[in-house]
Amino acid sequence: MARQRQERAERTRAALIRAAAEMFDQVGYHGAGLNAILREAGTTTGAMYFHFKSKEELARAVIVEQAAELKWPTGKKGLQQLIDVCQYLAVEMRSNVLFRAGVRLAVEQSEVNLLNYSIYDWWAEQFGTHLAEARDLGQLRPDVDEAAFAQVIVASYTGTQIMSRLSSARGDLPERIETMLRCLLPALAPPEVIATLEFPRHEDEPGTPDDDTEETAP
Repeated sequence: MARQRQERAERTRAALIRAAAEMFDQVGYHGAGLNAILREAGTTTGAMYFHFKSKEELARAVIVEQAAELKWPTGKKGLQQLIDVCQYLAVEMRSNVLFRAGVRLAVEQSEVNLLNYSIYDWWAEQFGTHLAEARDLGQLRPDVDEAAFAQVIVASYTGTQIMSRLSSARGDLPERIETMLRCLLPALAPPEVIATLEFPRHEDEPGTPDDDTEETAP
């Protein structure tokens, strides 16, 4: 019985975070009413206050847990893994509501008095791991400070996604992130290392002709 109650409580908490993410993503912190979040979650005020003392605390949970549903790319190391992760995040931000809402709140938190920098340090640690691997693989320039550069990547990514959100509702985010990385890579690695790195094909890029497709002579 105790286990059933615990599982039910976990489901309720997850439903509240998901509903809050949906509302914060659509209308921002101020536009999201607590009653609307409760209706979306299908739960009661009492159940909400069992887990969160306020809408502010619920918003902080969305910020902190923004990466909870991400399924990180695996199999690569160093700078190639950094590229793959950055491009994966760009795609996920267009479809993963929890991630997108958490990022939005993290950017706008100074306007709503949430003021928690920890999520930016967390992201810097993730990028820093890939830079440390790149150092071990001999990919980085000797003067690169991995910790400092990880912070630069977080700042660059944050600004880039804001610009993409304003210009195209993040429709062009993968392309903008690729441009960002191509600008940053020369400061990280020598040309011979950069030449070995690959960027994924974007969805709107034309594919190669099929084998049975007749090619037109130029």
